[in-house]
Amino acid sequence: MSLTPGNLLLTSLGRLRLIGFLEGVSLLVLLGIAMPLKYMAGQPAAVRYVGMAHGVLFVVYVLLVIQVAIQYRWSFGKTALALVASVFPFGTFWAEKRLFN
Repeated sequence: MSLTPGNLLLTSLGRLRLIGFLEGVSLLVLLGIAMPLKYMAGQPAAVRYVGMAHGVLFVVYVLLVIQVAIQYRWSFGKTALALVASVFPFGTFWAEKRLFN
């Protein structure tokens, strides 16, 4: 099966992989673009909008990790790693490579 966004949405693991990617990108945009705009250019609107999008994606990611962990009978350690990965820049990309295969 190819990894197109349409195909990813067919399974809970595929949805987790897609949301994990989007959550990781949103964290990088928040830290790398929106925060500097707020503090160096005095434009707080970027943090407001990107932060809201990131927050929603973070919550969806956590819920999907729990769903997939139950469905695929992940160990506590694997589940914890997937959850911890979401709070570090590039963490969800690492999780995609190491945990979600």
